Amino acid sequence: MKNRFDIQTEQDFLNASLETFHYQYNNVEIYKKFVDYLKINPAKIDSLTKIPFLPIEMFKNHQILDKNVMADLFFQSSGTTQMNLSKHFIADENIYQESIYKSFEQFIGKPEDFIFLGLLPSYLEKQHSSLIYMVDYLMKKSDKPENGYFLYNHSDLFELLTQLKNKKVILFGVSFALLDFLDYCHSERSEESLRSSENLIVIETGGMKGRKEEMTKDELLKILQKGFKTDKIYSEYSMTELLSQAYSLGNNEYQCPNWMRIMVRNAEDPFNYEKEGRTGAINIIDLANTHSCSFIATQDLGKIVGNRFQVLGRIDHSDIRGCSLLVS
Repeated sequence: MKNRFDIQTEQDFLNASLETFHYQYNNVEIYKKFVDYLKINPAKIDSLTKIPFLPIEMFKNHQILDKNVMADLFFQSSGTTQMNLSKHFIADENIYQESIYKSFEQFIGKPEDFIFLGLLPSYLEKQHSSLIYMVDYLMKKSDKPENGYFLYNHSDLFELLTQLKNKKVILFGVSFALLDFLDYCHSERSEESLRSSENLIVIETGGMKGRKEEMTKDELLKILQKGFKTDKIYSEYSMTELLSQAYSLGNNEYQCPNWMRIMVRNAEDPFNYEKEGRTGAINIIDLANTHSCSFIATQDLGKIVGNRFQVLGRIDHSDIRGCSLLVS
């Protein structure tokens, strides 16, 4: 199979997706059972719209893993201790690392050019976070002495951002923590608020987790733009069950790397797809998921906008997940 990261054309993507489908049907037991339960003949799968997408909830109760590999590493979804959390087993972390690097490079730049700061308290306090793994890896590639994480030590973060004003900085932040930080700046640093810097890129990763009053994504971005004195707040969209990331570069419209696609299904009929601009449930093809399942039906709502997509909230009654509480 052509290297997933070398995909250039839609035909390349279709060929790789069909090849991946047949491989995973034959080698991922839970996916095979799911396809067979639907009474679908794999030999008749010849387009993306015919591929069955595995409900994301299956990661909560089953090990979704290629029978030919073993995996000690796994990522676990965020949530309360009362929830049955999803687990994504990783057979080859080099694939995840390459996906992280190439996605970041495609949309933002080379990681080596940036200092990375993480304001990710809810994730740092839990084990097996794919988000923390991602930021750790970017920090490792950057290898800057200023790289580091912050829990609730807002004063230290404020002072460091002031010192780094003339350096290229990426601040990854969970949504509620970014708002808490701006509250601190307003109340404790009102006379010396954050000064605007063209060198600072703020990337919010979602995740209100019930910590703040519910607001739309656009409202959140406007608050962050004002607080950080910038015209653009970037966003990152991924989840435990994926090994790829989509990025929004400031307009709440996400772009996928070449080996990832979003399809919007009818929320009532999973094999009927919505036209561009119409809201439905998000299906994701992630060809980096070589050894688990590349075809996932999420509980997120969204729509396609040209060659980009928007995330608009959650399907009613789906579990609250750490990265998906913002609605538009």
